[in-house]
Amino acid sequence: MRWHWIFSLFLIISVSAFYTPSDGIVELTDANFDSKVMKSDGIWVVEFYAPYCGHCKSLVPEYKKAAKLLKGIASVGSIDGTTQQTIPSKYAIKGYPTIKIFGATDKNKAIDYNGPRTAKGIADAVRKSIKETLDARLSGKTGGKSEKSEKSSKKSKNSGENKGKEGGVVVLTDSNFEKLVLNSKEAWMVEFYAPWCGHCQKLEPEWKKAAKEMAGRVKFGALDATAHETIARKFQIQGFPTIKFFPPGSTSSDFEDYQGGRTSSDLIRYSESKYEDVASPPEVVEGVSKKSIDETCRNRQLCIFTFLPSIFDCQSECRRAKIQILNDLAAVFKKRAFGWAFEIGDSGYPVLVAMSPSKMKYTTQIGQFSTTGIKEFLNSPAHLSNNSLKIVDTEPWDGKDKELPKMEEIDLSDVDLDEKDEL
Repeated sequence: MRWHWIFSLFLIISVSAFYTPSDGIVELTDANFDSKVMKSDGIWVVEFYAPYCGHCKSLVPEYKKAAKLLKGIASVGSIDGTTQQTIPSKYAIKGYPTIKIFGATDKNKAIDYNGPRTAKGIADAVRKSIKETLDARLSGKTGGKSEKSEKSSKKSKNSGENKGKEGGVVVLTDSNFEKLVLNSKEAWMVEFYAPWCGHCQKLEPEWKKAAKEMAGRVKFGALDATAHETIARKFQIQGFPTIKFFPPGSTSSDFEDYQGGRTSSDLIRYSESKYEDVASPPEVVEGVSKKSIDETCRNRQLCIFTFLPSIFDCQSECRRAKIQILNDLAAVFKKRAFGWAFEIGDSGYPVLVAMSPSKMKYTTQIGQFSTTGIKEFLNSPAHLSNNSLKIVDTEPWDGKDKELPKMEEIDLSDVDLDEKDEL
């Protein structure tokens, strides 16, 4: 029994370790991966494997040969994906064996090796990586960017925004996302990516082309979800790349998930259709009459009425600011079956009312007349009362200020203010 136990232990150890130090293959772990691979100046070939994987076992002799061929040229390592989970999870390893090549210039852009599982195939891939590194350095570039461009890029990232020369991709972060994207007056296409994601790397040039084409109409942004986890968690990003569209004035719940193709033409086609929606928001009808209500509210889920203050209490500049709020919100809520109208009120206004044309019931907003206040009101379930609105025909506002009517002067010279009547 004792010898049987020792033999079983030896068997487990020999199966769980494919390579020894004499093979020239470095054993990588969650603890040493960063120091050995990511902080290295050289090229690394890394195999992610599982001890139970048959294909991994078949690769062992060829991988050992590759290590000998690449000795002094590139480092070769392996990591057990069943015992080391942080690094395999970071690189979204889903199958074994998976081989990645970490170049000498940009370790954050690991290349998936999809060639033949032979020593020659792996060595050829390393030779290609060496050539790309030399070409970049000979042309005065580092990692595919010139030193000047790299400094400019770093400066842009530090400021949180990389606009580019012709409406390029904006670098988004935890600190600038809400400021730039949410409640913006412009529409946004946002890519959530990971630097090590192969699909993200393929998307990058297409994303830049689309951003350039849509400059001045729809903004394109990109957020590294591995570095800016607060925003990534807020939008529940679980895969890369994830693309979302944010209309103007959107909140964190107003986005639309993009499910289309990943070519620049696909992205441009989608963005243009969204821009057309934004550029032609629903018309806000000024002035109220039975005819305008019939036309504006017919077949609508709700009809939104706003009663503005009297022109004597809120002159043209004040009134235009409130009308602009309505126009902006009409664009944000374009997908909702709302009709929009406003009326000129008396003092004590503005007041916003949501009416159901089919039920002839309405509810009045209680809260601040502001973009945020009205959004909260329209996004909440409306508890409609049994009250009905009385429709009175009015003319649209002419857009001008109004002066108070002149009062007729009364001559009080003959009035004796000191004289008192006897009781």
